Amino acid sequence: MDLVIEVYSLTSGFPDSEKYGLINQMRRCAVSIPSNIAEGARRNGKSEFHHFLGIAKGSLAELETQIEISSRLNFKKDVDYEKLLAETDSLGRMISKLQSSIKSSGSSNISEPPGFYLSLD
Repeated sequence: MDLVIEVYSLTSGFPDSEKYGLINQMRRCAVSIPSNIAEGARRNGKSEFHHFLGIAKGSLAELETQIEISSRLNFKKDVDYEKLLAETDSLGRMISKLQSSIKSSGSSNISEPPGFYLSLD
């Protein structure tokens, strides 16, 4: 969830000409990541959860690309883009570990992992 807040903060300083371009794309990707994780956690079974985690990773990859684009366009000079990309990399590793954990678990139904929502903050 922190990444969503950071992306909204970052994009609030972008040029108005990007309102329907990069700003919209980045915000939608950022919101999509925890939304897909939450939806997958409430679905019926680990295969669906695993699938939605894959979608979240795809949105994360899109966001990483868009962060790099905004960095190269130098839309906001006072931002540590490397730190932001390190955060996305860390989140990607967490999602991958969760996918591995789900894939290797013996249970066929996972409705909500214990403490899952706490780990998103």
